[in-house]
Amino acid sequence: MNYRHAYHAGNFADVLKHVVLIALLDYLGRKPSPFFYLDTHAGRGWYPVDSAETQRGGEYRAGVLRLLGTDAVPLGPVSRYLELVRSLGVEGDKLVAIPGSPLLALAAMRDCDEASLCELESREVLALRRSIRDSRSHIHERDGYGALTALLPPKQKRGLVLIDPPYEAADEFEKLKAALLVGLQRWPTGIFAVWYPITQEDGCSRFLERMAGTGIRKQLVVELCIQRDDSPGGLNGAGMLLINPPWQIDEYLAPALPWLLRQLNADGRGRSRVSWHVPE
Repeated sequence: MNYRHAYHAGNFADVLKHVVLIALLDYLGRKPSPFFYLDTHAGRGWYPVDSAETQRGGEYRAGVLRLLGTDAVPLGPVSRYLELVRSLGVEGDKLVAIPGSPLLALAAMRDCDEASLCELESREVLALRRSIRDSRSHIHERDGYGALTALLPPKQKRGLVLIDPPYEAADEFEKLKAALLVGLQRWPTGIFAVWYPITQEDGCSRFLERMAGTGIRKQLVVELCIQRDDSPGGLNGAGMLLINPPWQIDEYLAPALPWLLRQLNADGRGRSRVSWHVPE
């Protein structure tokens, strides 16, 4: 799979990832003690709508832009996500830029919290540094999987790791599993949120099976598909594997997924779910 994020910013898979991300950060913010946020594959952080890359596919039109034009958004994780998108990327009534996970995360964090943002590609790092000038954040030009060893555990006891690799390598799921095991060994109390694509190749199902076989408890799956899982030709859906998620986050997210499916699934062939892959 070749997934250059600038071409797909704001699409349905981005929406799912960011809705879940903001929900997790908001839950962390309910307790007074500081928390740590690690983004292993941060990207640019900021995607202007009028850029050639964003316009090439225009996938945001059937994603975040459609939601911004929807009346009667239910209160909860989706309305919270759209509130941040409006504050960061909307001027007047026009969407001018799509904020990525680093900007959204920093907008949801408090002054006492801290973020480390990792990106390997030099051009993306330069763009990320231009997008973010925030004393709470530290930008690292490095491999995101290696960051799970180098940057964990943090001094804070609580926090979240977002892992959103490009899935360009044939063995990406194997590398992901190995890195997750290292990260969890180093920071067993941290929340880990892993984005994954759902395609005809069905690599995500094998990955989830292997994760279930690790013996790690508290694994929650959140998925949104706008096509049948086995449809040929591209990205049919996306999911988030949450390890050590906050208590009752499943109940908070569950009503949002059917609503997102109705708004973002044009032909009625998709599905959604929030379910425990491995319970506590």
